Amino acid sequence: MKEQNFKFHLLAVVIVIIAAVWTGISMVEWLVVILIMTLVLSLEMMNSAIERVVDLVTTEIHPLAKLAKDLAAGAVLIAAIASVIIGCIIFLPKWF
Repeated sequence: MKEQNFKFHLLAVVIVIIAAVWTGISMVEWLVVILIMTLVLSLEMMNSAIERVVDLVTTEIHPLAKLAKDLAAGAVLIAAIASVIIGCIIFLPKWF
């Protein structure tokens, strides 16, 4: 996949997995971490798919096309913010 944002999220996943192994998180914490990583990566893929479909349907700059792209990107942003919050809740108490 050539998507720069997807590559960034994959790098974040690798870092989180290393941190989780190093920290020794519990089974439940692993399940939460895996779920949130999967959610962010899946939403990033959906965002890319929506962008491609919109670009396929119209070459014009249309308010609805922009809205569809912005909403898909917003979904990724919300999930990414939630993942950072969840990561802080899981990792910070173990580190400090």
